[in-house]
Amino acid sequence: MAQRGATTERLGSFSDAVFAVIITIMVLELKPPPGHPTFAALLSLWPTALSYVVSYYFIAIVWLNHHHLLRFFPHATPRVIWINFVHLFMVSLVPFSTAWVADTQLAAVPVFVYAAVFVLVNLAYIPFEWHALAAAPIDEISARTRRFVKARSSVTLGTFVIAMLVSLKSPSCGFGLICCALLVYLRPEPPGTGRAGLNKVALSDALPSQGEPDARAGSRSEI
Repeated sequence: MAQRGATTERLGSFSDAVFAVIITIMVLELKPPPGHPTFAALLSLWPTALSYVVSYYFIAIVWLNHHHLLRFFPHATPRVIWINFVHLFMVSLVPFSTAWVADTQLAAVPVFVYAAVFVLVNLAYIPFEWHALAAAPIDEISARTRRFVKARSSVTLGTFVIAMLVSLKSPSCGFGLICCALLVYLRPEPPGTGRAGLNKVALSDALPSQGEPDARAGSRSEI
């Protein structure tokens, strides 16, 4: 009996749990304003609110892209698993840098570290993205789209690096560059990837592979 490769379902479930824990940690950093119960006291927490919104938005984009790309992997190979672990480790640093930026009200060094974490997350994301594109059929993602995706990742990485360096002189400008770079990844699927291609991937995952008996015809064991 031929051995079957490990599916990506468990890898996706574990990754979703890690993302949920990361967001929960950030939420726990949100505390009511000390002192008087006034709007002025609430407004004093604007660095916390701003950093939380940007970080939450960043993690949402990372999860959307992770969810989109993971469907292209036919199996969870050891290399893919380790790349995914490194990627999740970098994302787990976001709550720390977010809290530091909030506590110091966008000081230079915390914003520098904040941007550096974004650089590390992007560096870990690029191998994950390239492996997913290599596994995707050419009729679903064209060669032109693949080149665009790789160029987009490089541009975003460069913007994060520039933001990291600029933040030492102007933390507000560095933080603004981070926000601008995040807009590039607002759409999870790369341009040129239509719904037809995604539906084909979902259909191929739902159907049994060639030469493999349909589980629905016999026992109710998982496919």
